[in-house]
Amino acid sequence: MFGDGTRAAVEAFQHLRGLRVDGICGPQTWNTLVEASFRLGDRFLFRRTPMQRGDDVADLQLKLSTLGFDTGRVDGIFGDLTSRALAEFQRNAGLPIDGILGGATLGELMRLESRHHEPKSISSVRARAQLRHAPPTLSGRHVAIGENGGLGSVTGALRRRLVLGGIQVSELHHPDDATQAHEANELAADVFVGLRLDPTRAECHTSYWAGRHDESQGGRLLAVLIQRSVPEVLGIRDAGAHGMSLTILRETRMPSVLLELGPATLVVERAALLATSLATVLGQWADVSWD
Repeated sequence: MFGDGTRAAVEAFQHLRGLRVDGICGPQTWNTLVEASFRLGDRFLFRRTPMQRGDDVADLQLKLSTLGFDTGRVDGIFGDLTSRALAEFQRNAGLPIDGILGGATLGELMRLESRHHEPKSISSVRARAQLRHAPPTLSGRHVAIGENGGLGSVTGALRRRLVLGGIQVSELHHPDDATQAHEANELAADVFVGLRLDPTRAECHTSYWAGRHDESQGGRLLAVLIQRSVPEVLGIRDAGAHGMSLTILRETRMPSVLLELGPATLVVERAALLATSLATVLGQWADVSWD
């Protein structure tokens, strides 16, 4: 029976995994539960369509990354970068190069990992290097802005302000978060800002991507800067910046944030102020030194 105890357990799991805490086992919570059930060695891991996802993939990515093989973000998704990193590990270890994690490859991976103490993930080093070498201005860079209904006036106003500064801007309006993430990746945007209406509350909350082993450093900084500005501009409660593993944040390949705010009437009325605030914050974010 789905009683109070089960609901409390679902909420605890959602909180632990960076999901929306509502006590409801919807599609994303169920998929995350399934992913959490996999342990490294439970199954063969390889690049396929649809891509394999799970805690075992994240553990593989972390092990490869700490050995110096760049899997990209440690996000638990077995994509092209993970496949190439695994093949490169096999090449260096003198194993058959097939990009498949089987028993022999896992055994060699575990053997080599045991020699490393206090390992540092190459994915975090690479991400910070990319931020360090990025131009100290938004001019000439590509910003993707996404909304899934009700905030077209805000994204339009923000696009107009950014374009005046020589910034390339793409507006994404697809209602599905995974599709928006795919569109942003296809555009090779430098940063993604997602906007969502929360009509039930008069507050501002910004999320950035964070998983069990990794987080977006650029996304975290942008989320913090947004929370310092937007709640005051709109006159609503500051609900803070938090690392989460929502689909739109997990599947975008660039620094990304998801800004959820309400009520709808206030946000729409102050769309111009919100757009100006976000444009200023993006400029501040680009100007930060990562040395």
